[in-house]
Amino acid sequence: MRLRLSAKQVTLLKGLLHLAGFLPLLWMLFAISHGGFSADPAKDIQHFTGRMALKFLLGTLLVTPLARYGKQPLLIRTRRLLGLWCFAWATLHLISYSVLELGISNLNLLGSELLSRPYLTLGIISWLLLLALAITSLQKLQRQMGSRWQKLHNFIYLVAILAPIHYLWSVKILSPQPIIYALIAALLLLWRYKKYLKWFAK
Repeated sequence: MRLRLSAKQVTLLKGLLHLAGFLPLLWMLFAISHGGFSADPAKDIQHFTGRMALKFLLGTLLVTPLARYGKQPLLIRTRRLLGLWCFAWATLHLISYSVLELGISNLNLLGSELLSRPYLTLGIISWLLLLALAITSLQKLQRQMGSRWQKLHNFIYLVAILAPIHYLWSVKILSPQPIIYALIAALLLLWRYKKYLKWFAK
């Protein structure tokens, strides 16, 4: 007989997921202050924050299949948490590019950079979608939006397409890490292809 997770166990799991989102931030700050990155720390920080955002994005996509096929309905309660951590790391990724790559004195160039470089355009579109999803994840807004809420949150599948392409494009060389993230995202999308095909058909 399959045992289902209790509400208490899910609460504990949510605490562990919060640690999974917060501890890497502490490690990154420690690495910055103790020279833990390479000779190009700005790029390392950008890639680290971007990969963390991707990890939480993939985790968010994985929740529903695990809850459904593992017969663990309470797992759905972790999806919002994972999505918010994804947005938090994506925001750090955007800030790291803006401040470390362009410099505080050149932030006025950010708009033109985002539009002139296609891989950056994909990145900012992904971030804006995550921003919309984060804002509307509040329960009060969910109730107000009704069925429109689910339609909006289906855009997570579009982010899952755009974000790995952004990563692959940004490294400019054939590297195994972005390919692995892209393949995992593709597999998770294929796992739920009926869902987003039905959505796009509307």
